[in-house]
Amino acid sequence: MGATVASRILRRPPRVPRATSAVGVVGVVAVGALGGLLAAVRPSPLRGQTTVVRADRMLDVESGRIVTDAVVVVERGRIARVGGAVPAGADVVDLGDVTLLPGLMDAHTHLTMDIEGDWVTRPVRETAADAALRGARNARLTLEAGFTTVRDVGSTGFADVALKRAIEAGLVAGPRIIPAGHSLSITGGHCDVTGFAPGIAETSPADGVADGPWGVVEAVRYQIKHGAGVIKICATAGVLSFEGPVGAQQLTLEEMVAAVEEAERHGLRVAAHAHGSEGILEAVRAGVHSIEHGSILTDEIMDEMKARGTYLVPTQYLADVLDLPALPPPIRAKAEYVLPLMKESFRRAVAAGVKVAFGTDAAVYPHGDNAREFAVYVERGMSPLDAVRSATLAAADLLGVEDRGRITAGLLADLVAVQGNPLDDIRAMEDVVFVMVGGEVVKGPG
Repeated sequence: MGATVASRILRRPPRVPRATSAVGVVGVVAVGALGGLLAAVRPSPLRGQTTVVRADRMLDVESGRIVTDAVVVVERGRIARVGGAVPAGADVVDLGDVTLLPGLMDAHTHLTMDIEGDWVTRPVRETAADAALRGARNARLTLEAGFTTVRDVGSTGFADVALKRAIEAGLVAGPRIIPAGHSLSITGGHCDVTGFAPGIAETSPADGVADGPWGVVEAVRYQIKHGAGVIKICATAGVLSFEGPVGAQQLTLEEMVAAVEEAERHGLRVAAHAHGSEGILEAVRAGVHSIEHGSILTDEIMDEMKARGTYLVPTQYLADVLDLPALPPPIRAKAEYVLPLMKESFRRAVAAGVKVAFGTDAAVYPHGDNAREFAVYVERGMSPLDAVRSATLAAADLLGVEDRGRITAGLLADLVAVQGNPLDDIRAMEDVVFVMVGGEVVKGPG
């Protein structure tokens, strides 16, 4: 894959978004008979076949209208009807003075991670089992915050895949997960484990660390073999790692092309962690579906993203709340350099009309605070409606899931309710009082 491939990619026509089903995303089922230990996380069983959710208001995210006296009829985990009379014999969940919305989606989480305690040495002290158990706690916090679907972009081992399966089996409470398995990195890159002595925590393509196009293909295939539903690549250096300058390009164009082509061959999409301009531009030209962070955008990059339909997943709230004094000095220096640039790039991207899908990088700050991302989007130029759409319509489009993101007959009955009206005050999104997943109430009355 040399100059011929590169030139072919550079001449690719603009990407036309296509609907593909996300691998392995299925409905959350009711928790089985596991006794009192799981009573606190078991979805509330509803007596009848039909459930009606009523609310004083509902936000139609497509039209942008607030619908009053909302009625949503749910049958067998899906929305059967919106509006009309309440069917006889139905279980009625009357929420009163709230705004009903589609279940929210976060396209950039790390449920099995956090930066609490001695997180720097965790890779040589813990296993994927530790990460999965940590993820069980974080999954519940995320779900209760109103996020019924997440894309988990890189974990320890295949802990995110294990967590996804546990949620689907009803063993723990959590959102629907599109897992990445291991993130893909060059040797010594952002998604490799660096800073330890030779021979300690060494990695391979099975761990997502690969060099050269065929090494990348091997790494992609291994992630898919073991349950990945999305491929995450690290196009550039990053912040919370000990390798070189934060914006430096790491994967080559040929390596990124190999990742995209192999992933698409299996029906998967590719998310690219990218901070620096050169790496962002090469990732967009390689055909990735989203740029994560996008800290140093240029007019050329934004034009290319708009032409190809590439999403920006901006992870903005962390730039305001990351505890800089607690970071190791080399990492703190990178954060202090890049985070102000990230804020300004997002403002410019919104003004330029780049497509934005909601993403938080939850783990860098506490899980469950995901909804605080909304207010930052509005502060930096988005309308409240577009901010909500970024976590519903736009996220569904990016993730390739057509069965959610709207309150419409036939779609999954993933619903949330918030106090107040988010079009008047976007911070209402931080006060989720009701969550339903697949017709099962996991928070609030019902």
